[in-house]
Amino acid sequence: MSSLKELARLMRELDDQLVSCMRCGLCQAVCPLFAETGREADVARGKLALLSGLAQEILTNPQRVQDHLSRCLLCGSCAANCPSGVKALDIFIKARAILAGYLGLSPVKKVLFRGLLSQPDWFNRILAWGARFQGIFVKPVDDLLGSSCARFMSPLLNGRHFKALAPVPWHVKVPRRDTAPGAANLKVAFFVGCLIDKLYPQVADAVLQVLDHHGVGVHLPAGQGCCGIPALSAGDTQTFRQLVRHNLDLLDDPAAPVDFLITACATCSATLKKLWPLMMADAEPAIQERVAALAAKTLDISQFLVDHVGVAPAAIGPAAGRIPLTYHDPCHLKKSLGVAAQPRAMLMANPAYLLKEMPESDWCCGCGGSFNLQHYEASVAIGRRKQDNIAASGCRVVATGCPACMLQITDMLSQAGLRVRVKHTVEIYAEFLQGR
Repeated sequence: MSSLKELARLMRELDDQLVSCMRCGLCQAVCPLFAETGREADVARGKLALLSGLAQEILTNPQRVQDHLSRCLLCGSCAANCPSGVKALDIFIKARAILAGYLGLSPVKKVLFRGLLSQPDWFNRILAWGARFQGIFVKPVDDLLGSSCARFMSPLLNGRHFKALAPVPWHVKVPRRDTAPGAANLKVAFFVGCLIDKLYPQVADAVLQVLDHHGVGVHLPAGQGCCGIPALSAGDTQTFRQLVRHNLDLLDDPAAPVDFLITACATCSATLKKLWPLMMADAEPAIQERVAALAAKTLDISQFLVDHVGVAPAAIGPAAGRIPLTYHDPCHLKKSLGVAAQPRAMLMANPAYLLKEMPESDWCCGCGGSFNLQHYEASVAIGRRKQDNIAASGCRVVATGCPACMLQITDMLSQAGLRVRVKHTVEIYAEFLQGR
């Protein structure tokens, strides 16, 4: 019964939001998928037109609607540039939940989300075994980029250049932490995120190093789970809600009050700040209040350091001898959260680097999480545009604030044979602190 009530609520909210779309088509100019395919069904306007008759479409051809909805990066470019203020990202998330509620999840998704992702301990254990035996299935490709490829033909990995699992996930190295505020007189909770924990533990190391340097107290609870975006993107609100409640109990701990919740993952930041409150709107009032309070405290690491700690660009020196670096704006960081100046300020705080803007720095890299898995050819086509823009900058390093973007950019650069390092923004700043 509760699931039927939820579907009815989502349908009502969807109808209310759809009427604000004027079908002007301005979303065509900013949609990375439409730029590659030119198909009206791949742009926000086409999807919104389809959804305006969702109740009827569910009865006649629900699979057609689901197929169209899956062909979306959820990058938010359309919403960020819509003159009518249509919240297309919210609409598509709700529509996916409605379709998944009506059609049900596939057996594979049930295993992945409800059997693994919803149980952080079990999920960690499975991936730890994967890291131990991955050498049988993958082989290194590029030592500079740290990319690998499949040793054997694989429908999932064939052709990809990916980042192998870290030998030891970060949560094993640093299971928990609780330090008092120092010089900054601030304390933060640190939400690590799956990709940083299991693929990029050096990013989490850099976060702690930077926070320690500035005298920021850290609350790092053990047992953190996924932020829930993979499940939510697939329409699995049950797993999403389970993960929200799991993480909420860890991060909103009355015994460990904090000033802010910080992450080093643009997607996690946007999920906690925007999607947790959106999709928990019918939870009991006490949970809604806790979610809203935590969302209000959530900041990207660059936003926290620049706006609240006081990290500032270094004095501009001569360009000679400095490493040319460019920056890719993650969609969820710039378009969903409006954070663009702060990462650049952090990069410019390291005088060893010279920031050179690439063309179209905020054009989507083409990852889109599950989009990359379901529509890899389209993902690669979009990614090559980003790859070309990075190459055009003439830089030796590309920085960004999202581990998913790091994965996609690494894949594109590695396949093209471009020797450009991929680093997180906070790593560049931490390098500066190490050298002082």
